[in-house]
Amino acid sequence: MTRILTLRALRRLRTTPGGQLDCRIDFSDGSGTSQPVAWVERAVPPAGVPAYLAARKSGARAFVLWADEHRQTPIATLITLTGGRRALFQVLGPQGEPLGSVRRDSAFSRGVRTRWTVIRPGTPDAVGYKGRLFWWCLWWLYSPLLPFVLIAPLLTGGLSGDFPRGPRRIKWRADGQVPLEFRSSGDTMRVNAPDLDWRLGAALVALIPSFDSWIGNPWDSRKD
Repeated sequence: MTRILTLRALRRLRTTPGGQLDCRIDFSDGSGTSQPVAWVERAVPPAGVPAYLAARKSGARAFVLWADEHRQTPIATLITLTGGRRALFQVLGPQGEPLGSVRRDSAFSRGVRTRWTVIRPGTPDAVGYKGRLFWWCLWWLYSPLLPFVLIAPLLTGGLSGDFPRGPRRIKWRADGQVPLEFRSSGDTMRVNAPDLDWRLGAALVALIPSFDSWIGNPWDSRKD
């Protein structure tokens, strides 16, 4: 059975105590109904938001998945093991148990597209590439027109930050199967492998949009 995880921004959701949450993740079994299963919050270090933002520039990310909007029960945590162009992240359960790791090789570090690798003990690595080559070729042919595309909405006050993004769909393949698929429309993750912990998929659907382009609006980049 395919499990569907959808990331939804919660820019205005505030709780007391604790301040603002960042995102919510909804779960669906494909039947058409969905329910919230996790709330996402940046794990800000003791040095504060400026330290987090400085670290994220080098590819670091850190956040917590909560089971409720009041932050009573953590269900998973994502931490950065190594940053840079070949960043490695680990997803941990509430007791610190490893659920899996994610490696991000940025574009042109080991190929022309960003490569995402999901690593789980006892299973083949699942490898996915951001966007199809065909759409990237069209994107680069179209890119000289981007300044004009951006200026027009600015003059009318309608810039959303979504249109200029490049291809974002990712299909992971492992041993001839497609265990995971990220769809850019709606920031949705399809978890097809029955043995893959949904919390790992939830962390991944939150992690990928945090690397949106500089024109986009990554959910973990706010300065407050």
